[in-house]
Amino acid sequence: MTIFLTGSTGFLGGKLLNNLLETTDHTLFVLVRDMDKAEKLVAGLSGNAADRIKLLTGDITQPLCGLSDDAIQDLKGNVDLFYHIAALVKFDEELRDEIFKVNYDGTENALELAKAFGVERFFYISTAYTVGKRTHGVEALYPIDKDVHNPYEESKVKSEHLALSYSEHMDISIFRPSIIVGDSETGEADSEFTLYGFMRALDVFKRRIARSADTADIVYHVIGSKESTSNLVPVNYVADILALAARKAEAGKIYNITNPSPATNYALLSLIKNALDFNQLEIIENAEPGMLTADEEKLNGMISIFNAYLCRSFNFDDSNTRKLIEGTDVNHLVMDEQTTRLIIEAYFDV
Repeated sequence: MTIFLTGSTGFLGGKLLNNLLETTDHTLFVLVRDMDKAEKLVAGLSGNAADRIKLLTGDITQPLCGLSDDAIQDLKGNVDLFYHIAALVKFDEELRDEIFKVNYDGTENALELAKAFGVERFFYISTAYTVGKRTHGVEALYPIDKDVHNPYEESKVKSEHLALSYSEHMDISIFRPSIIVGDSETGEADSEFTLYGFMRALDVFKRRIARSADTADIVYHVIGSKESTSNLVPVNYVADILALAARKAEAGKIYNITNPSPATNYALLSLIKNALDFNQLEIIENAEPGMLTADEEKLNGMISIFNAYLCRSFNFDDSNTRKLIEGTDVNHLVMDEQTTRLIIEAYFDV
């Protein structure tokens, strides 16, 4: 099989790339913006893996991803499967235009490129949080409306609809990972987003208050729901499913790649507190005006973009994913406390 990928120098994309190289004999065409970074990635591969990768300079924000007519003609009729992974994971309203340029326009450019290649199948990597303000996630399209928390979610909802609108040209499958974290076996992670952005903010805050000698006994409150859960999935679990999908995914299907038994926010914060050696943190359900100190206001301001996810639980149906992995070497996710601790501590050990 010949596979074309975007986003392969990113956290998930890099893990999928290695998975495909180690478990298949596929030839991989990889779109990259930073050729130096990509060449370093390829140089670190063992065996004949590097011979099966073809690097192409491009940019998903450009029409046809910035590929030349000659490059497109060379691949026309020769690409079996297209993985579109590249995305911008930012939630800020002031970045709306940039988020949509990458996530929505970039998806349209990738679809048009896949159409120009004449690919048979296109895999769009979305997010489980297209669920928006609903509490139950289904493996079906959500309506295009404003029932979302931020422009990132909105861009992904609209991109899913866009992707499936190309079904007359190619088989479309959509994959929705929840919060991607480190490798469940090694803890390896290089993500700067989601859980890691939250942990990094707590670390920065701890360092700031450490400069004051009289803060040792002060408790700092984070607003959130103790019993609500955060749906974390290890990057290797997501990559295993995406690699398996190359031979098992069905056209028109949506696959939630989620955690069936997610940890509570209280349990997660306890593990983060231990890893940071910052036992002065506590979660409170809400705060009346004037209840938080100036330092607590700063702390909660630093993590405000995560508030929508800290204050509620989401549950996800992943029946399609369960069917996909049935009878394979990929087991349905069981992420216990030991694995979660490994992932959190490995990040701070870097």
